[in-house]
Amino acid sequence: MSAIVVIPARYASTRFPGKPLALLKGMPIIQHVYQNALNSRLADDVIVATESETIFEKVLSFGGKAVMTSPEHQSGTDRIAEVAASLKCDIMVNVQGDEPLVRPEMIDAVISVLDDSRASLGTLAAPVRDSREIFDPNVVKVVFDTEGFAWYFSRAPIPYHRDEWKDPLAMSKELRAQSALVTRDCFKHVGIYSYRRDVLMKLSSLPPSRLETIEKLEQLRALENGFRIKVRGTSCETIGVDTPEDLERVEQCLNSSS
Repeated sequence: MSAIVVIPARYASTRFPGKPLALLKGMPIIQHVYQNALNSRLADDVIVATESETIFEKVLSFGGKAVMTSPEHQSGTDRIAEVAASLKCDIMVNVQGDEPLVRPEMIDAVISVLDDSRASLGTLAAPVRDSREIFDPNVVKVVFDTEGFAWYFSRAPIPYHRDEWKDPLAMSKELRAQSALVTRDCFKHVGIYSYRRDVLMKLSSLPPSRLETIEKLEQLRALENGFRIKVRGTSCETIGVDTPEDLERVEQCLNSSS
């Protein structure tokens, strides 16, 4: 099966305008993401999709491929679907343009998930090792069956450890901030997706679903409309850059691993 990685990169970020162009160890974030995606064994091509001429020109300047897309898109999925409409391939992979720590093997893993013909989409999940993430709504949790098919994604703590956690509403902020609570069988979503091309086009044509609107999680649109998402476990984690402080954290990670 042919697979193309599309990296949606938006200039107009509320919290960090122009973040794909922010420098990380002397190189724009988008270039880190692009080069890591190029090293995937299973991806046949890598393309940046952006509404920004500045980002478009920057990608071309370092030898990358880029396409201009509509500034009206409400999500990365819609931006990728616009690109997919003009491409011939079996699988589209969504790698966010603010994930400079994404690894090639993560992209390979999410592509190979779709070797299972029952899966419409593929994604990744990593074990929660710090229980502070359980109660953090910015960390999306996922539960799945014994074959890896997702049951649900939520910003809430799932599964709920009734005996160990007792009543989280009565739990003090100090206790919830500790990192020693039980995290057994808790997984956090790693936001890389693979789509069968026809599934992507169908999803982008559907309106936001009820649970998607409540949780503000696009993947729930797929589940609510009967598409099966297969989850592959990974020990790799990424840090999305949403703020200048996140950029500092990523730089610290790169410095410590070099």
